[in-house]
Amino acid sequence: MSPAIYQATVWILPVLIAITFHEAAHGYVAWRLGDNTAKDLGRVTFSPFRHVDLWGTIIIPGTLLLTGASFLFGWAKPVPVNFMNLRHPRRDMVWVAAAGPGVNLALAFASAVLLHLTPYFSADVGKWVADNLANSILINLVLAIFNMLPLPPLDGGRVAVGLLPAPLAIQLARLERVGLLIVILALFVVPMVGREFGYNLNPLAWLLGGPVDALYRFVMTAAGHF
Repeated sequence: MSPAIYQATVWILPVLIAITFHEAAHGYVAWRLGDNTAKDLGRVTFSPFRHVDLWGTIIIPGTLLLTGASFLFGWAKPVPVNFMNLRHPRRDMVWVAAAGPGVNLALAFASAVLLHLTPYFSADVGKWVADNLANSILINLVLAIFNMLPLPPLDGGRVAVGLLPAPLAIQLARLERVGLLIVILALFVVPMVGREFGYNLNPLAWLLGGPVDALYRFVMTAAGHF
């Protein structure tokens, strides 16, 4: 098996599980708190086919992976939520938004626990399983931290809108229209411009690196590896 194909086999499953559980969690919590929108559209499910976006989940991340890019970027189909249907819209919005990153943290911990089972497999299978689980830990921690950045439309932005005093929440909510553009600029444009001038400018790496490292140590310690 070529190195590129092997790398694909140990990334695809963790990515699909991470995004599927993340999106299903949003829909499930919204449903339990009064909004049936996602449930009626079949989005409260662990079937990845209901959440996968052709470009965001398959083509773009796959291309980055196969070309040896230094980062992975992608997205799933957003789960539709009508916050006005929630029993307590402002409060429940926080729970709906936090559900996705919360599930990612739980998956990271479960993957760390399951690493203890890899010695029971044959050497080749054990390595493949361990690589999948190690990638699952990393993917889920990055997803959790990235999505909790306090910028709409990311989950952290919605949590902040639900928790901040109304005047500040209104101002932050107005950023939702340009929030994704800000993320794309930080992820692609700023580093590219920095390289042209000989600078290492990677604002998302600066924001995510420390928290991901700290959470990784915490998860691995809690799972009994350190």
